[in-house]
Amino acid sequence: MTSRPHIRSERRLIDGPAGRIELAVDTPDAAAAGVAFIGHPHPLYGGTLENKVAATLARAFTSLGWLAVRPNFRGAGASEGQHDHGRGETDDFLHVIDSAPRWLGPWAGDLPRALAGFSFGSFVAAQAAARLAPPASHLILVGSAAGKWPMPAVAAGALVIHGEFDETIPLAAVLEWARPQDLPVVVLPGADHFFHRRLSTLKRLVCEHVLAHRASA
Repeated sequence: MTSRPHIRSERRLIDGPAGRIELAVDTPDAAAAGVAFIGHPHPLYGGTLENKVAATLARAFTSLGWLAVRPNFRGAGASEGQHDHGRGETDDFLHVIDSAPRWLGPWAGDLPRALAGFSFGSFVAAQAAARLAPPASHLILVGSAAGKWPMPAVAAGALVIHGEFDETIPLAAVLEWARPQDLPVVVLPGADHFFHRRLSTLKRLVCEHVLAHRASA
C-alpha cells in the first residue's frame, strides 16, 4: 500500500439547488489521483458528514492520494433546505459532482470519480451513479440501504460491504436486493451497522478494491 500523503482538510460552502451546501474537502498535498464523493447516513437520525463511517471512507481514499468530498445533506450542518427523502439529496449530490471543476479547479474535471455512501448515503450514491455520465470509476456502498429505500440496480463492479449483525438494515434484505443482480456482497463477520471496532477492516477493504482496479486498468 502507498505511503500516507499529508492531507489538508477544509470546509466549504457552495450554492446548490435548494440553497447552500456545506462540504468537507480533504486534499492530499500531491496531485490528486481522483475525486471521491461520499454520502453520510440519514440526517433526521443524526447523520452528518462527520459520521465515522463516512469519515473512514474519506480516509481510505485520501490514503491512496485521492481527494475526498463529503457534502452535508439538506438540513444537516450548515447545508440549507429540508430533507427530501433522497430525491433532492441526489440532485444535490450530482450538483456537487458536476460543479466540482468550478470550485476545485478545472483539473478536477479530468480526474477519475468515485461515489461512495453509508446507509442512507448509499441510497443517494447509488441513485447518483445511475444518472451520472460518464460513469464513476468506483461505486462503494457500505451498510447498503436495501429494504429501507428503493435501491436501484448497480454496476457489476460495485463494492458492497455489510455487517453480519447489522441491526438497522438486515443482511437478508441486502442479499435479496443483490441476488437478482448476481452482485457479490462482502460480509464483515460480527460487524454491526456502524462497524464498531471494524473501521480499520472497512478501510482496508476499500483501499484494496481501489488498488485492484488500478492494477487491472
